[in-house]
Amino acid sequence: MGLIGIGIAVGLAAIGVAIGQGMAASAGLSGMARQPEAADNIRQGLLLSLVFPELVFLLTFVLGILMMVLGANVVK
Repeated sequence: MGLIGIGIAVGLAAIGVAIGQGMAASAGLSGMARQPEAADNIRQGLLLSLVFPELVFLLTFVLGILMMVLGANVVK
């Protein structure tokens, strides 16, 4: 039962990150299209806004792997 929970947690984290990154990329690209002269500043903010959700997913993935490896000590 614990492995199913780990899979669900990692899957939900991946879905959330994908939605968040898609929304951030959409907003950044539309901002660049509206104001091409501010594209460099928008690009910097866009890259930062794409990195932080990815970090959340990677941490979730690593915690899931640790819970799988440690097995019954953590999952129960």
